[in-house]
Amino acid sequence: MSEDTHRRGKTIDELAEGDSLTVNESISDRDIMLYLGMTNDNNPLYTQDEYAKRMDYEGAVVPQILLMGIITSSISKLLPGPGSQVVNSSVNFVLPVYHNEDVTFNFEVIKVDTMKEVITLSVTGVKGSDERIIDAVLMVKPPKEFSVVNETKK
Repeated sequence: MSEDTHRRGKTIDELAEGDSLTVNESISDRDIMLYLGMTNDNNPLYTQDEYAKRMDYEGAVVPQILLMGIITSSISKLLPGPGSQVVNSSVNFVLPVYHNEDVTFNFEVIKVDTMKEVITLSVTGVKGSDERIIDAVLMVKPPKEFSVVNETKK
């Protein structure tokens, strides 16, 4: 007998307005180098402190898409979880994030649309003593209910 052992996230019927999640991350130089290597992005703003300072930053900054990766990863892993997919997003990057800074993302379900089978998530990100770094609204399609089929081997 085989059984589907893949974990699944919450379906639309298991989600409610007000459901929330908090995710804390520390973004290391290693994380940034892995991202830059994978994307072949060689913007010196992301790697060179002196260059970034000439551009009026305090030092090298974290690529914004890396911050979005943390958000989408949290959606895929936790809320709603495995099987979910971001179908729309609107993002405002308020302040830069610098290497080795700790960030906190707060997720909240602000709408459940059973007709369209999507939820709307509000995401705010902060660093340090509550300095807002990101405001985002994402529409997410949660996983569908599926049944586990047991098969008997002969």
